[in-house]
Amino acid sequence: MSYWSTMQERVAAYLTARRRLGYALRIEGEQLQRFAQFADARGHGGAITTSLALEWAGASTRSGPIGRARRLEVIRPFAKFCAPFEAETQIPPAHALGSAHRRVPPHIYNEEEIGQLLAAAGELVPPQGLRPSSMQCLLGLLAATGLRVSEALHLQRADVDLERGVLCVRQTKFRKSRYVPLHPTTSAALSAYAQLRDRRLPLSREPAFFLRDDGRPLGDAQARYAFQCIRTRLGWDRQPGRRPRLYDLRHTFACHRLLAWYQEGIDLAQAVPLLSTYLGHAKVTDTYWYLTGIPALMAIAGERFERLAQCDDAQVTP
Repeated sequence: MSYWSTMQERVAAYLTARRRLGYALRIEGEQLQRFAQFADARGHGGAITTSLALEWAGASTRSGPIGRARRLEVIRPFAKFCAPFEAETQIPPAHALGSAHRRVPPHIYNEEEIGQLLAAAGELVPPQGLRPSSMQCLLGLLAATGLRVSEALHLQRADVDLERGVLCVRQTKFRKSRYVPLHPTTSAALSAYAQLRDRRLPLSREPAFFLRDDGRPLGDAQARYAFQCIRTRLGWDRQPGRRPRLYDLRHTFACHRLLAWYQEGIDLAQAVPLLSTYLGHAKVTDTYWYLTGIPALMAIAGERFERLAQCDDAQVTP
């Protein structure tokens, strides 16, 4: 006997239960609503089945292989929720449609490229406007802290404590908040920008930290368009291979920090969890993925593994 009458009721019960635990489930919720509409439109009145989930996942004509795998991945936790109430529930097997995730190889900026990036940001138009300074400060902050682009753009003036050199990053990805300590040079750069911003816009009451010339917050679309202009100006669009992204500054920060720790002989088993917290990662494994970011890190990791393997061989040799 079914616990619910329709798939819409199942989805509503699942979303209510998860959201009471603090999960937003915005995109997942929309996808599950579409799945419910798909199932109910076909007159499916029983529990979730693998065949129904596979049919819905493959029904989108706009999704590629990864998109279809992600659609199926959304069904799995939903089916696990329903299973204790309806024993006939089938949980689709993991990776039935392949991997649902793909790591795009990042571009790791070197120091010269970061310098070029900041210099080109200062040459944006209008030259007497706030845009060049806003982008220059934003890019410098991303390079110096590894913040997500959205985290930097959502900073409020009250979140930037320049006296103590600390940022309060509120309710970002995974609904987490954290404090991010700043290097004194970063604090000084933010302070200089804040003073310039307030001189250019003395009547502004906008609480956002990064502003446009019209006094409104600098948004994601404006920041990415400005970055594209900078990238074109530097000729990076014409280079072979994948073009550098704004988000790659986060990867660059993490890789350079890990490389410095390796070179200093710091125990990464103790250091990486600290970096994971600083970056706001939900899982420390997400931070370890940065080890694959640049060949230098892989070479050092390989050398250490080889030394450990040789020690183990020496211990077991009679």
